This record gives sequence, structure tokens and C-alpha cells, in this order.
Amino acid sequence: MRGTGSPRIDAHHHLWDLDRRAQPWIDHDVLSRSFRPQEYEVQLAAARFDGSVLVQNLCEEDETAELLMLAAENPWIRGVVGWVDLTGDVDDSVARLRELPGGHRLVGIRHQVQMEDDPDWLCRVAVRRGLERLAANGLPFDAVVRPDQLDSVVRSAQHVPALRWILDHLGNPLDGRGSDEWRTSISALGDLPNVAVKLSGLGNLAGTGWTADMVSPVVQHTIAAFGVDHTMFGSDWPVCLITGDFAQVLAAAEQWCGSLEEHERAAVFGGTAERWYAL
Repeated sequence: MRGTGSPRIDAHHHLWDLDRRAQPWIDHDVLSRSFRPQEYEVQLAAARFDGSVLVQNLCEEDETAELLMLAAENPWIRGVVGWVDLTGDVDDSVARLRELPGGHRLVGIRHQVQMEDDPDWLCRVAVRRGLERLAANGLPFDAVVRPDQLDSVVRSAQHVPALRWILDHLGNPLDGRGSDEWRTSISALGDLPNVAVKLSGLGNLAGTGWTADMVSPVVQHTIAAFGVDHTMFGSDWPVCLITGDFAQVLAAAEQWCGSLEEHERAAVFGGTAERWYAL
């Protein structure tokens, strides 16, 4: 993989410091503590990764500022996927974040769409206007959604074709297995040239005692739909600790990609993230 020239990038992980900012979404004892850069860096080095993409937890611009500061202090954080209010002045918010320490590491925006009751939240006029401004600012959008919101991702990605979309956690297929509706949406998204997907978060979907074989069918369907140039690995550390650890997640991904050519594996484990996030 090193011979291809592509860096190894973990395209999806989190950090938080509970002494600095509360994380009200945490509902599991394993996650009820601070997870700081030094602890994650050990995982990154052990897995021989060159860098990572740090992803927001909260829909708060102040948290994004703190994550950008971490990127400024830790060069292996190649990029930060932060948050701005898509229904507000996106241009102003992005400009403000880019002026902060580490602001040049802002590589994407995410909103916790999965927390919105409306399955068609992404189709709202004000939201789509914000998504169009993200595209104008050269930033992709990470879509973290429930399965019932996948159809809205399809329609919105078609409506805003200039925007690079990155689907987190394979669209959260229920139980890590996926329904017929999930497969239909994944196939539709894979047909769109402006959508990529992350192999991330699957262990927690499958539950305690999960194995790579258990979720292999949804992974193989996804890779076939998107292709390796639109597929990237993400550890989802430390959230993955609920049902496993970094090493287990990585070993599973390596098994899923075991039949790929060397250059294809290099894309999944770094090259795709490098291109889609313009790292």
C-alpha cells in the first residue's frame, strides 16, 4: 500500500474533552470520559496511518473552533469536518472559521441530520440553499442520517450536483444488515458522481460480538455500488469502543477489502479521503 504513494488516512474519528465542553449525546459508560489527541495518536501510529480527519460531535460552531485548534496543534489531523448553521449565513460562518487558528484545516461540514425528526430535512428550501453555499465555498457535506432519511440524500444530492457528498456509516443500515430499501438507496447514491461513502460505524450497528463476516454483505453491496474511488475507511474511534476497538475495526475493513488490488486498497485506506476532502 505504501508503494502506491497514497497516504493512509483514517477518514472519520472524534475527540472530546468533557472538562471543556459537555457532550449531552453520550449515553454509554464507555464514552463518558474525555478522549484527547494523545490517546488517539497512539492508535493511529500502531495502525501505521499517516493522518486523520477529525469529525464534529455537536451542532455548535464553538466546538468546531476548538477542533480546528486541535488540528493546528497536531499536524497529523489533516482535516476537520465541522459544523455551521446551514439555514443561516453559510458564507460568513465559513469565512469566520477559516480565519481561526487551524482554519486552513476546515475540509468539510456535517450536520446531525439523524437527530432531525423530519425525514425530508435535507430537502427543505433553506437547507438546500445552505448546501449550495457549501459547494460554492469548496467544502463537502458529510451526511449522517437514519435509513428513513436516505431517500432525501438521493434527492438532495441530485438537486445540488456541485456539492461533494460523503455518506457516513453506510447510511446506518439497521442491525448492520440493511433492508431492501437501504440497498435501493445505496445503489442510487452509488450511481451519482458527486457522492462518496465511509466504511465506518458498522460494529456498533451490528452489536456486541459482531464480526467482519456479519456485516460483510452490506459492505460488499456498498463497495460494488460506489467503487473504491468513492469509498473510504473510517474508524469512528472512540465511538467504536462500545462494541470493539480500533484494531478490530481496522482488521474487519482489511478483511472486507482483501480481494481488492493493491491500488484499490490504497484508495479505500487513504487516497479517496485525500481527494474528496482535498487534504
